[in-house]
Amino acid sequence: MLKNEISQNLFVQTTKVTRAQREGLNNNRAFTLWFTGLSSSGKSTIAAELEAQLFAKGYRTYILDGDNTRLGVNSDLSFSKNDRTENIRRVAQISKLFNDAGIIVIASFISPFKNDRNGARNIIGEDSFIEVFIDSSLEVCKKRDPKGLYKQALAGKIKDFTGIDSPYEAPASPDIHLHTDATLPDECVKTIIDWLNATNRYQL
Repeated sequence: MLKNEISQNLFVQTTKVTRAQREGLNNNRAFTLWFTGLSSSGKSTIAAELEAQLFAKGYRTYILDGDNTRLGVNSDLSFSKNDRTENIRRVAQISKLFNDAGIIVIASFISPFKNDRNGARNIIGEDSFIEVFIDSSLEVCKKRDPKGLYKQALAGKIKDFTGIDSPYEAPASPDIHLHTDATLPDECVKTIIDWLNATNRYQL
């Protein structure tokens, strides 16, 4: 009830500078590459390499990473299903703001639930949301485990861990599907850039 009462007194404010003008100043189209996949699938590694290559070409970019946002703006959220949904909702809203500023966003989040990813797509906008499935098998992810999270989850020290005692709902038809069990990060980045250049509305 309180939320409804507050929303009645809020109004969208318009500005004199448009998103298209900001994109023109930045010399790039703005969109969000939404990386989804299991922990240790390679999301952060690929995101960092992709950003480095785009930045070197003069594009305005920013990475939103699951750990970084949970250490800051989302530090009040747990890993319950409801809080995971809220985590993704907030990140999607932040991504939308960055896109409005003319900036390419690389959002790297496990985002295990289909409904949450669809919610992010709806917030960011169909024309600005690119779903990238960083696909690695659970067995390979458990072997990599650079942070020791799977080991802790299997020992019962971390609850509701995706792939162990919480499900991961894989995208049925992602825009870009990367198989990272056998593909190197540089090859994955090339695949993403090639896809962007082959798609008229995202051409770099």
